[in-house]
Amino acid sequence: MSYPSSTRSRLGSLSAILIAAALALGGCAADPGSGPAEITFHMSKPEAIPFFRDLTKQFNSEQSDVRVTLDTASNLSAGFLRGNPPDVGLLNYNMEMARFMERGALSDLSDMPEADRIRPDVQELVDQYATFPGRTSVLPYSVAAASVIYNVQMFEDNGITVPATWDELIAACETLKAAGITPIYSTYKEPWTVGQGLFDYTVGGSIEVADFYEQMNEEGTNVGPDSPVSFQKTLRDPVERMVELAGYSNEDAESRGYGDGNVAFAKGAAAMYLQGPWALGEIAKTDPDLELGTFPLPVTDDPNDRKVRVNLDLALWIPEISNDKEAAREFVSYLMQQDVMDEFNADFLAFGTTTDAAPATDERILGMQEYYDEAKFYQGPSRAIPLTIPTDNYLQAIVTGADIDKTLAQLDDDWARLALRG
Repeated sequence: MSYPSSTRSRLGSLSAILIAAALALGGCAADPGSGPAEITFHMSKPEAIPFFRDLTKQFNSEQSDVRVTLDTASNLSAGFLRGNPPDVGLLNYNMEMARFMERGALSDLSDMPEADRIRPDVQELVDQYATFPGRTSVLPYSVAAASVIYNVQMFEDNGITVPATWDELIAACETLKAAGITPIYSTYKEPWTVGQGLFDYTVGGSIEVADFYEQMNEEGTNVGPDSPVSFQKTLRDPVERMVELAGYSNEDAESRGYGDGNVAFAKGAAAMYLQGPWALGEIAKTDPDLELGTFPLPVTDDPNDRKVRVNLDLALWIPEISNDKEAAREFVSYLMQQDVMDEFNADFLAFGTTTDAAPATDERILGMQEYYDEAKFYQGPSRAIPLTIPTDNYLQAIVTGADIDKTLAQLDDDWARLALRG
């Protein structure tokens, strides 16, 4: 299921200008010399830089035909504008990257053997943002799955089993509250934690996210109280559940940020934490022996409705105007060796994107494996809204007391205005 072009067109004419300029300069590749092919590899995930720095050095030492330079700081848009983008990119795939694909700035990788190894249901996550006719422009490298992180000992001590329905979840919260334990640690000070946590989990588990945004794009400027779908109509009940669940949070949530949450949760300040796997490493810095698990947030009374939130943590691509596509492809093939991908996923608590990927082994994320295997996942609904709409701030306002209906109506108005400009 893909989001129609109306969402993607909202990214603005600047994208078209940048990419058109890049394509116009595409004939500027250097003539091959007598030495190795020189290519640039752009990878900007901060915590993964040491991993890929070592991998790049290893690749350079094992052969003499291609020389790779790791770039972790360049501005991607500026590189395309100058006609000198990196030859290989490995970044989080989102609406920002989708603009390059839809304009044809990323080359076709469909004939590479590695493309055949990608799970179709994972490749579909790319297509939900954008496609370019006749091309496989992006190869998913790793998927981050997120769900409720919970303190195993606290659950066991209070006789709580992992909840499979909404009623069981609320009952667990009540049991913890009666025992003097804060059920959920929340960090409203940083709006993104509300969007990617409470909102994404409750809404994503309640609706078909891709279908919803496809319909929203079809409605475009007509989105509002009388349209078949809208934020205020379709998301009203899930957001109400979000607010109910938020009521089981720590009393000082409004003044606590992400870093505060990691430390507090590690020290036993609450039984559950609605964060992604990126928080697990931070929690371990405070208490490396804390026994943690994960489970998808249940938001209905049917256990079969449970799903996990995912995002394409990293995805590979090669620009159409790469100085040396063949050298770039050779390096992409090196990066996509299964043992290399498995090592990365194990180190960074991610899930594999290929049909032959090794399963997760870390106990902290094993609770999500079966859902990932069965493609019971969704991309975060908060991330499918253009960044020009301050969605996270609206959601922050809701959990701190703003009127649900008025705030969702504002989201609808913003969506319709953006569609008009697009």
